[in-house]
Amino acid sequence: MSDNAILIVDDSRLARMVIKRYTLSVHPNWNVIEASNGEEALAKSQDQNITWMTIDYNMPGMDGLTLIEKLRQRFPKAEIALITANIQNNVKVQASELAVDFIQKPVTKEKIRAYIER
Repeated sequence: MSDNAILIVDDSRLARMVIKRYTLSVHPNWNVIEASNGEEALAKSQDQNITWMTIDYNMPGMDGLTLIEKLRQRFPKAEIALITANIQNNVKVQASELAVDFIQKPVTKEKIRAYIER
């Protein structure tokens, strides 16, 4: 088992499956933790050593940016990417202010690979 763990948070089961599949195709030993919303992500990430995260912007309940602020406190060194179909400039600016990467949906193998192979 690798020391790396990736937290994949998206209310779309299909999106989580795609990100997980692409991640494991590059890093088959990574621990993958999936959550469908912010509250579930906070609960599942307790007592974990999360090193990478992909966080959807639009989710029921807590939005991705709010979740990132909470997770950043727990995991200050983690690599985090905000994933969204919302390409409004203000969302990109907010992601930049939080020092996270921005991945535009639809998620592709190339986009995930570029993110996790840095």
